[in-house]
Amino acid sequence: MSTPQITVSERAQAHIRTQVALTRSNYLRLGVKESGCNGFMYTLDFLESAATDDHLLRISEQVTVCVKDHDLALVDGTEIDMVTQGLNSALIFKNSNATSYCGCGESFALINDSSNDTSADTTDLADLATDATKPT
Repeated sequence: MSTPQITVSERAQAHIRTQVALTRSNYLRLGVKESGCNGFMYTLDFLESAATDDHLLRISEQVTVCVKDHDLALVDGTEIDMVTQGLNSALIFKNSNATSYCGCGESFALINDSSNDTSADTTDLADLATDATKPT
């Protein structure tokens, strides 16, 4: 696969730079694992050095994201942003290839994911957005 397209907002880049400095690391690894109620969940790790099977994606002069070979297709099209609600701030992930998200927004399914049958799901993607201030 060619280099995946990942977009990181300025706010998210500032947060990543701060966390990299606090953890005395050099890189953020973006990964995906099978988990959650909808198939996949993003994982984040701060690394001192990249592994041989990591692809280095230079987001900006000060932010480089590592992605393992086996996660390249799963993270392609991901947008990372930083949101603040009240006193809480968090990185959020939007994957343009996701076919659905769970109600809590923690996991997602992909069209090519054969382990999750979304053929019966007729929910429009626009209806999948959740308001974190309302209980689910």
